Amino acid sequence: MNVGPSSATVMWLVESDRAAVGDAPGKVDKTSPALRPEKLTLTGLSPGNTYTYEAFAGDAGKGSFKTPPAGEGPFEFVVFGDTRTRHDVHRAVIQGILTHAHPDFILHTGDLVADGNDTSLWPIFFAIEGPLLRNAAFFPALGNHERNSKNYYGYLEARAYYSFNWGAAHFTVIDSDLGNAAPTKAERAAFWEEQTRWLENDLQAAQGAHFRFIFAHHPPITAVSFRQGSNPHMTALEPLFEKYHLTAAFFGHDHNYQHYWKGGIHYFVTGGGGAPLYDVDSPPAGITKKVARTENFLVVKVDGKAVHIQALKPSGEPLDTVDLQP
Repeated sequence: MNVGPSSATVMWLVESDRAAVGDAPGKVDKTSPALRPEKLTLTGLSPGNTYTYEAFAGDAGKGSFKTPPAGEGPFEFVVFGDTRTRHDVHRAVIQGILTHAHPDFILHTGDLVADGNDTSLWPIFFAIEGPLLRNAAFFPALGNHERNSKNYYGYLEARAYYSFNWGAAHFTVIDSDLGNAAPTKAERAAFWEEQTRWLENDLQAAQGAHFRFIFAHHPPITAVSFRQGSNPHMTALEPLFEKYHLTAAFFGHDHNYQHYWKGGIHYFVTGGGGAPLYDVDSPPAGITKKVARTENFLVVKVDGKAVHIQALKPSGEPLDTVDLQP
């Protein structure tokens, strides 16, 4: 987690106890573990290196990660999201990534689990993603199913919104889950105003980067008819994205694949990580490049001033290909 040119945090979860509950004596309807996050921050690292680690005894505690390259060095990352249900499908998506990509880091567009407060779901998530996450840095975005839970922040050393640089590219991750951001309408409005102010300052400071990428859970544009118009706070950010010359934006929330070209920006929706699929029944006219009702993930390769983006099904079958320049 939080991998940078000279530092990184290695995290793991320890099950310290578990509780069983049922509606009759001796009957167990559900068992939930008590999970304790452990972490170790490594410093004094060098850019563009691969490091191996062993956090605890056994193969599950071993892994590796890369630090960001200096300057325009090449790198690869993978984007996917909405892994909250259909665990067999989630497992197939992860296997597809392991087979068809070699990411330096992962960007998850949110809804990691069905309910972030339910500790029984997190071991399932990590068991499925473990082979991937043990060998790549992980940068998550907050989804509505995380429910702004303290588990999300504690288990992932995560923040609601943040940014980082990798090579000559700048990445901004924002919290689009306004409904769970605060208990009252006034507090939610204050949170959104504060985050939007931070976002503009962040993008303004990143104008020297070759590429600027935004990640969040809720998309401003969608081909899912019953979702259209449901994220006006995100749609209202589009002029800001255009003002600061965003290269591409990546979202989840809608369980399918979508790609739009609007205002000089590529918008991608990649919510095909395991949650039940949605129809793409109302593609917006004039801006739609590709929509598909399918599980998917994106492989993004950055090399100097060139970006190659490929959307794949878990089988490796190509869905869409895009080449970008600054």
